Amino acid sequence: MAKSSNQKKDTLKKTGSSKQKSSDFQPEESKIGATSSEQETGLQKLFTDSIKDIYWAENHLVKSLPKMINAASSTELQNALSDHLEVTEEHVLRLEEIFESLGKKAQAKKCDAMEGLTKEGEGVIEGTDSGTAARDQGIIMAAQKVEHYEIATYGGLAQLAKTLGYNDVSDLLELTLAEEKEADQLLTTIAENSSTSNNNGSSDKEM
Repeated sequence: MAKSSNQKKDTLKKTGSSKQKSSDFQPEESKIGATSSEQETGLQKLFTDSIKDIYWAENHLVKSLPKMINAASSTELQNALSDHLEVTEEHVLRLEEIFESLGKKAQAKKCDAMEGLTKEGEGVIEGTDSGTAARDQGIIMAAQKVEHYEIATYGGLAQLAKTLGYNDVSDLLELTLAEEKEADQLLTTIAENSSTSNNNGSSDKEM
């Protein structure tokens, strides 16, 4: 009987400890419905791991963007990438705010996708001549691939945060998502302007 009593005390201690460690953002039963505790834990783990993944990705991008900026020849492209570097630094801070809101330490988990995308961008720079339209267009394409990955990631995370009832976190993720979409659209505009300029230049030469 004494052993059974100790087991009950241990159980109560564990239960109390878990309540104290829980964040302010608790899953809302109305949103999760009849989801079992095991499934709920799985969703939370997926969310946390994905936040760690994009946290690594954003930090890695902060180191990679300066290479693209230095390699670009178009002033418009350089300015766009420089501005996005500042925004990316804000994204890192925003993710740290999310970690804090969840009651977790900011940790990075290597993002193989971002590593591959940035390596592809470096390959474009190495495979093109400095000061050419080909290099600038290649950099734009590489940067947009990064943006599309981030758009997909933040979109999925924002929805998952809503599912888990992390509404304040979802709002922060939605803000980042909007900024990534804006950056992608700006790169598209620069590419279109560059294409028009090159076409006009070719016509002038022919005349």
